Amino acid sequence: MTHATDGSRRIGALARETGLSIRTLRYYDRLGLLTPSARTEGGHRCYDAGDVRRLHRVLALRSFGLPLARIRAVLDAEPDHDPAELIRRQLGVVEERLRQTAELRIRLLGVLGALDAAADGSTEALLDVIEEMTAVTRPLTPEQVAGLGEARRRWAESLGEEELRALHHRRAEIFATMGEDDRRRLTDRRRRALAQP
Repeated sequence: MTHATDGSRRIGALARETGLSIRTLRYYDRLGLLTPSARTEGGHRCYDAGDVRRLHRVLALRSFGLPLARIRAVLDAEPDHDPAELIRRQLGVVEERLRQTAELRIRLLGVLGALDAAADGSTEALLDVIEEMTAVTRPLTPEQVAGLGEARRRWAESLGEEELRALHHRRAEIFATMGEDDRRRLTDRRRRALAQP
C-alpha cells in the first residue's frame, strides 16, 4: 500500500510522484528540511499534504539558488508561508529561464548556419553557446529574482492607458473567480505591500 486511508504517502510513493529519489527524501529528513509527519508501525516514513507543501517550498527555494542550510532557516522562520506567492516567484524564474532559452535557441541557429556556411565552425561561436547553455541551467541568485520583480514594476510603468485598463480588467476578472478567503488574503497582502516604505 502506497497511500494510507488518510491520504498520506509512503516514501516510495512520494519519490515516484515527485521524481525525487528515496535517498534525497531521506537526506532532507536528516537535515530537518522535510520530516515526515508519521511513520508506519514498521518505521516507514509517511508524508501528508502539509509535508508535500513543505517539499514544494524546499524545491522552489533550491531552484532560486538558496543553499540547503539557508532553506532550513527560511522554513523555520516562516512555517505557514503562502504557497501562491512562492508559485508567483517561481513563474518569474521560469519566465527568465524561457527568455534565456529562447536566446540560446537563436544563438544555436546562428552557429548552425555558420557551420553550414563554413567547413568548420567558429570556436568563439561555440564558446558563446557553451556560456549561454551554462547560464540557462544555473539557478538564479536572490539578486536576480529581485531584479525580476523590479523589471516587472518597470514594465508595468511603461504600459499605456489602454494596456493598463486591459490589464486591470483581466485582474478584476480573475479576482471575481477567486474564493472569499483567497480574495481576503490577496487584499491583505496588497495592504502590507503598500504600507512598506
